[in-house]
Amino acid sequence: MEREAVRLVIEGKVQGVGYRWWAVGEAMRQGLNGWVRNRADGTVEALAIGPQDAIARFERACWRGPGGARVIAVTRLEAEDDASQGFSQRPTL
Repeated sequence: MEREAVRLVIEGKVQGVGYRWWAVGEAMRQGLNGWVRNRADGTVEALAIGPQDAIARFERACWRGPGGARVIAVTRLEAEDDASQGFSQRPTL
């Protein structure tokens, strides 16, 4: 299985609504590795590692997020596979 790595930056009302907790569950459902964290600028950042189709499903889901979120943008950036195993929350950057 080929692993691809993508960094997603999610903007909108995405902090204080359980977005990171939701993202961990969604990434695990998709079989992805990586991490998610809040950023000091109010965005959420995720590193998604796994098959291209699973990353695409995760990215689409990130546009919805949990019930209290209001996502206005999801920016997809190239990333390096950092060899993460599993999907976890990281401290705010």
